[in-house]
Order: sequence, then structure tokens, then C-alpha cells
Amino acid sequence: MRPDEKLRFATRAIHAGQRPDPTTGAIMTPIYQTSTYAQEGIGVHKGYEYARVSNPTRTALEDNVAALEGASHGAAFASGIAAIEAIAKLLSAGDHVICGANVYGGTDRLFRHVLSRLGLEFSFVDTREAERIASATRPSTRLIMVETPTNPLMHITDIAAAAEIAHANGAWLVVDNTFATPYFQRPLGLGADAVVHSSTKYLNGHSDVVGGLVLTSHEQIIDGLRFLQKAAGAVPGPMDCWLVLRGTKTLHVRMAAHDSNGRRVAEWLARDSRVKDVFYAGLASHPQHDLAKKQMSGFGGMVSIELGSRQRADSFCRATRVFTLAESLGGVESLISHPAAMTHAAVPAEDREKMGITDGLVRLSVGIEDVEDLIEDIDQALSAA
Repeated sequence: MRPDEKLRFATRAIHAGQRPDPTTGAIMTPIYQTSTYAQEGIGVHKGYEYARVSNPTRTALEDNVAALEGASHGAAFASGIAAIEAIAKLLSAGDHVICGANVYGGTDRLFRHVLSRLGLEFSFVDTREAERIASATRPSTRLIMVETPTNPLMHITDIAAAAEIAHANGAWLVVDNTFATPYFQRPLGLGADAVVHSSTKYLNGHSDVVGGLVLTSHEQIIDGLRFLQKAAGAVPGPMDCWLVLRGTKTLHVRMAAHDSNGRRVAEWLARDSRVKDVFYAGLASHPQHDLAKKQMSGFGGMVSIELGSRQRADSFCRATRVFTLAESLGGVESLISHPAAMTHAAVPAEDREKMGITDGLVRLSVGIEDVEDLIEDIDQALSAA
């Protein structure tokens, strides 16, 4: 057990992976803005040789988020997509990957249009039903990649069931935990082999950095990722790591506020006849609400709504005053996006239609502003639409 694991979540968020700087006593981990490190002799150094391989600020971030996820190791990358790509690069040509059908559009694009050209084979499956995952497995299946909740339809995957299927077939289960964060969901404890985050989102929480992380206790996975950090070099700079590390210190406070506001907004929307459908796992009407309650301790601030047409969606997005129309999510400020034209634009239209990502679907990243202001903003925007 890591020493940090004896501490509760909020204490780990603030202290794990960090100690006062031994040189100056600085409480905050310094930004080690250096590309290389002095060596006392050939092969004699203080654990750091070259910044692509490792950096003390990056190490602090990796250890911090690993402690939050209950992992032994963390590996930081320059973006969430770079983190997912690194996991895929642990495989070889001819290996088969099962991926959730309703995942972030960037993941879909990476798999379909980049990695499929390099010899990996992909099956895109509705992972809400474990039987579909099992049916898609092959002797060559080496990786099952799921998001839960999914972006943007909030589908839930039974992590424990997916892990059982993966391990029975000699494969790894990797869970994108970006929406839930380790504050609300701990996939490793449910059997996952690794967890991936776009640290751009809730871990950072302030919309001022792009980054990614993989957390695992699997020695083969972390050894491969460390090699890829060195060999492929898609690593974050020390300033980016410092910004995410600053964000994790308030993760528990922010996620509680996101969850409180998300529930209020979703409940209000569910009662409004101007909205055709509301997608939020915290609603009792969500078809997988019981599963979500079983494996999550909260539901966060991501809410999607169906308005019925592109025209209504466009009018709604243009009319909001507190919510800002923009890509991304997970910041303290509330954002609104149109998945079909933004996050999932690269997904073929027929595939979007099968997923349920219609032209009338709008995704809300509910921030931590006063919830009454958020509801009033949505109300007037629906009237405009």
C-alpha cells in the first residue's frame, strides 16, 4: 500500500506526491522548467537525466493522480488523446480492440482513421450490455476500451462485468474516467487494468491547459508507457503539469459543486416540456440509474438534452448568456456544445445517427456558478429556441 492510500480523498488530493521543496522549503511543487539535468559523473545522477524521460513536476502530478485513482503508477501525456494513443501503442499489428460505440469523437477518429491504418483492428460496440462486449471478442482481442459515463449520451458500462470479460480473454480493460473523475468513480477497484483521463477537463478544472494521464498498477502497462514517454515523446511540459497539479488540490470541492448543480439542472430540465429528452445518470428515469448508483458515488455536471432539430439547437446555443458555446468541458465555468458539429463531427453521419447523436442534441458542462443563474439562463434560452 502506498503511504498516501491511508489518507482520505481530500487529503490525498492536496498532499499526495508532493513534499515541501528540500532546497527552499517551498510548499508548492516548483515548475522545473529545464530540459536537462547536471550529472555528477557518467551514469551518476539524481534520478533525472532528460526532460522528455522525466521531470520532477511531472512526477509529482503522476504520483498525485495515481493516489487518487488507487493506482501504483501514473504516466502523464500531452493530451488525453496522446494518453489513449500510448495505450494503443502497447499493442501490435493484428491485435484486436473493442471500443465503446459512444465514445468521445477524438477517440473514435484516432482509432478509425489513424491506428486502423497501422494494422490494429477495431470493433465498435454498445458497451451498455456486457453480452455485446463478450460477443465481439476474438482470439486476437487484446484491449477493451470504454468510457463510462459516455460522451455525450451518458451511457453506463458495467465495469466489473467488462473486466471479467477482458480477463477471461487475456485482454486489458481500460476505462476513460474523465467525466466521473476518481472523486466519483474508481475503475481500478472494479477490476479495470488502467484508467485514462483527459486532464484538460475536471482534473485541471480551469480551462487553461491540455493534458492526459494513464493510471495503473499493472507493471507491464506502466513499463510500456514509460518507454513510450521516452521513445515517442508525447509528454506535457512542466508548466502544464503544474497547472493540473494545482487543479487536483480542489478536485473534491469542485466535483461536489458540479454534482450539486448538475443534479439541479437535470431535474429542472426533466420537468420542462420544451426539452424532448434529458441524458443524466443521476436521474431516476435514466435506464441505467441503478448501475450508475452501484459503481459511482455521484454523477457530476455533464448533462445532455435533445431539442429535436438543428435549428432549435442552434437558437438555444446562441441565446445562452452564462453558458458559453465552446469546445471542451469540466471547467468551473459553464459551457455548452453541439456534439454533432463539434466533438463528434469526424464521426460519419450514419454512425452518429445510430449512436443517437442527432442534430438536435446539445451537451451542457454545468459549472459551479450559482445554480439559480444557470437555470434562469437555460430557461430564457429555451424560450428563444
